[in-house]
Amino acid sequence: MSPGTRVEPGRNRGLCWSCPPTPTAKGYTPGHMPDWFNAQLLVSVVTIAIMVHVLLILDAYLVQAERKISAYIQDRIGPNRVGFDFGLPFLSFLKGCLGLGQPLADGIKFLLKEDYTPGKADKILFTLGPVMVVIPALIGFVVIPWGGAWAVPEFTIPLLGIHVDAMNVIVAGANVNIGIVYLLAVASLGVYGITIGGYASNSKYSFLGGMRATAQMLSYEIPLGLSILVALLVIGSVGAMDILRYQVDHGWLVLSCPLAAVLFYICSLAESNRAPFDNAECEQELVGGYHTEYSSMRFALFFLAEYTHLITGSAFLVLLFFGGFHLPFVDALGVEATGFLAVLLKIAVFMTKVVLVVCLTMLVRWSIPRLRYDQIMQMAWSGLIPVSLLLVVAVSVLVYLGKTEWYFLLGANVAVGLVTLVAVPFMAPSMSNRKIPLYGSRFNPMPGERVRTRPSDPNALEDRPLQGSMPVA
Repeated sequence: MSPGTRVEPGRNRGLCWSCPPTPTAKGYTPGHMPDWFNAQLLVSVVTIAIMVHVLLILDAYLVQAERKISAYIQDRIGPNRVGFDFGLPFLSFLKGCLGLGQPLADGIKFLLKEDYTPGKADKILFTLGPVMVVIPALIGFVVIPWGGAWAVPEFTIPLLGIHVDAMNVIVAGANVNIGIVYLLAVASLGVYGITIGGYASNSKYSFLGGMRATAQMLSYEIPLGLSILVALLVIGSVGAMDILRYQVDHGWLVLSCPLAAVLFYICSLAESNRAPFDNAECEQELVGGYHTEYSSMRFALFFLAEYTHLITGSAFLVLLFFGGFHLPFVDALGVEATGFLAVLLKIAVFMTKVVLVVCLTMLVRWSIPRLRYDQIMQMAWSGLIPVSLLLVVAVSVLVYLGKTEWYFLLGANVAVGLVTLVAVPFMAPSMSNRKIPLYGSRFNPMPGERVRTRPSDPNALEDRPLQGSMPVA
């Protein structure tokens, strides 16, 4: 086709790259790609493809990290045997590898286990439940600006010959200005899968777990949204990049709104069903909770969703209160740094902060005992919701008066915290566990009885009981 040849609509639908532009459909001229096909679209597609795999790998090795952290807290060793040798002699140098092959072994185990479905379960909903849990978990991260802005140079896609103009893009799966609203909407969808999975199992334990998860989500969504509202009132925008830009210019919000950050973190633990809020799956009461009847990969999807929600929630916390990819006194991590190396450095800093928050969550799980379900409900309705409402009112007054400097905001947070401490004694009576006196026990001995907790049997004091007792001094 010679230059200047006009392509008539309907006769030749091929692209003529040498033809002069002839207006046809809106946003499209022959010889040029549509307006929506630009560098931002390509970067978003590549970011989604990469981050999905990064999240899946992180899920596997966060399970490994949690097992090692729990082992350290409990004075154990944890997984340390499975490497990548696969029993092959020529790969013997990969044997062990600090147990880094354990997630791969767990994944193979889930794939090869029998996929059992209870006889009286609703088979369609029984399969749909895990799917409805994992899909919201895997789409929530797309609005997180992992690498900030990137100045993409002009380039041509090899083989296809498609020319892409230079432009500034956001390294995120979707560059939308309602990112925070999107995250809240997607995060709340996961509970539907939990409820459906618990209902479809036709088990009272699973059903109770699903009901607990629903009530807990409804309760903690309120203080979660209010704590986010505090940050958005201060920033004045719901865009992710605007949030980061404000913190680069005015300091991290965790320094000026620490109470809001604590409220958000507590609610994120409850939304992710993490201890001490994991009553939807507590083994002591509900066998295994909403996933009691699940096995194989359908069982694995619930845990995949839990850890993915944990990563997304931690990224949300880092974005709102810990400056995202920003580090103080490092100009290369500012919003204006748009080079490729700066983008890679920003991604590394962002992911490091996320992993540190996840590790803190693991420490909380293995340090704080699980709360009773009535305590969880009371904590939300009698504690977090009134405190978050009072904080929103205080910050709203400061924003209305134009007093948004960090010291005014910090003073409001401290004042709300002090008011809460003063009001606690006048609130509902405490629902904490109390020891019940048991007559004759070591905590409530009989009159004249001498409490002795040390064992008296010599075999119990012997280091080698099977070899016989030894004289004990």
